[in-house]
Amino acid sequence: MSTRLAIVGDALLDRDVDGTVHHLAPDAPVPVVDHERTTVRPGGAGLAATLAVADGHAVRLVTALATDAAGGELRAALEDGGVEVVDLGHTGATPEKIRIRDRGRALLRLDRGVCRGTVGAATAAARAAIEWADAVLVADYGRGVTAESGVRMALDHAVAAERPTVWDPHPHGPQPVRGVTLVTPNGAEAAGFAATARGTGDAAHALLLRERWGAVWVCVTRGAGGALLAGPAVPFLVVPAQRTLLGDPCGAGDRFATRAAAVLAAGATVPEAVRVAVAAASAFVAAGGASTIGVATAPARPPAATDDDPEALIARVRARGGTVVATGGCFDLLHAGHVQTLRAARALGDCLVVCLNSDASVRCLKGPRRPLVAQDDRAAVLRALRCVDAVAIFDEDTPTEILRTLRPDVWAKGGDYAAAELPEAAVIAGWRGRSVVLPFLAGHSTTRLIEEVSLHAV
Repeated sequence: MSTRLAIVGDALLDRDVDGTVHHLAPDAPVPVVDHERTTVRPGGAGLAATLAVADGHAVRLVTALATDAAGGELRAALEDGGVEVVDLGHTGATPEKIRIRDRGRALLRLDRGVCRGTVGAATAAARAAIEWADAVLVADYGRGVTAESGVRMALDHAVAAERPTVWDPHPHGPQPVRGVTLVTPNGAEAAGFAATARGTGDAAHALLLRERWGAVWVCVTRGAGGALLAGPAVPFLVVPAQRTLLGDPCGAGDRFATRAAAVLAAGATVPEAVRVAVAAASAFVAAGGASTIGVATAPARPPAATDDDPEALIARVRARGGTVVATGGCFDLLHAGHVQTLRAARALGDCLVVCLNSDASVRCLKGPRRPLVAQDDRAAVLRALRCVDAVAIFDEDTPTEILRTLRPDVWAKGGDYAAAELPEAAVIAGWRGRSVVLPFLAGHSTTRLIEEVSLHAV
């Protein structure tokens, strides 16, 4: 359901500089990155606003933008993404976070614009944006927006009006205003805010901070460990995360906070909002995190292979320094769970090759009555998906041999198991590839579809 969200906080400019490392520099033992593309996107509160718009919500971002060239880029990126910007103005430089990456793996982060400046005073437009919203998200990145007295007064009024307010704090920012619905520090932040001895634990930190801040709920986010929630109804609620491996965690906190705020705006309870937010953050990380968002200065995917030759496609991608992703399965009756997995797999690299079990292979695995759809038709349906670049059909029970031929950089599978348990993991590791487990959509399976159709046909 679409809601109106006011997001208050510091917007940054993020750049991902992607390329491939083939050798070390002759003058120092450092990698030389052959530049392929640069992707620019809003960061900080700007990323939170961009994610919320992509979810279908109306968003007003109360922030403070500098007047330098990077500030112009940031404003354009926000407005192009559908964000309504309420700018207080900033006398400093635009903060930029630049990640230099080798085939998607971070090598170095360079920060620019860290010098301090002054945030302008809250305007009538800023106060109106907070009053207009169904819920407020404070995405504090320590640059001064949330410390401005007029902004804090407007946030106090929102809390007093019982408007759901989520506060994502920052170590260099001020304390949340009292009475906030939900505060969401991560584990390291909670320990720092609590200033307790190491080993005290997230539960103790959450209780201490809830009392200190006067918050209704405090949720300590724990990455792959999910979240721990302390509030008035129960002492603690632990929400586990979906099992995802080797995803990009950049932006996961913003994904968590925006989804929690939107769910609260729709009338959900805080525990339910946290459960939804944990699942959203897990899926976001598995699909590639913030690196999947933004505008690249060079095309992120190669031209489609018109002859659907997987090996030729892979050669073209590798020549550009790209990352090859492969996944596999029977795909007898394509359903929503398949599509979600394929989209998430494609987001992990620069092309996706589907290793498809042949008719003979499916019969061996599933029995003489399968497949229902012949291999050429199954391949045609897969190729019609935008997220699939090529299909490779194999006859064996497992894709081991075709994987040895294709040698993908990433092998992605949807399922309820760890990457180490994948039968193909050892093969992929032979050329230093990665095996990734993607979250699957519960309640969807080809076998179940067949059983239901058979039942209704009787």
